[in-house]
Amino acid sequence: MAEKGINQYQLIKDYHFSTGTLDALRKNKSVTVNTIVTLCLILDCTPNDILKVNRTV
Repeated sequence: MAEKGINQYQLIKDYHFSTGTLDALRKNKSVTVNTIVTLCLILDCTPNDILKVNRTV
């Protein structure tokens, strides 16, 4: 986000993200695929650029 000049306040004000969604992202909690798609569109990136999968099987 910093590389693209987008901050959390802009996500709330300009892109209508809820504070709950931002809290989930900060705490590595579950978010919807729609949230991931929206972030990718805003940041002009792919899911691989913003996601990390941790294997804890």
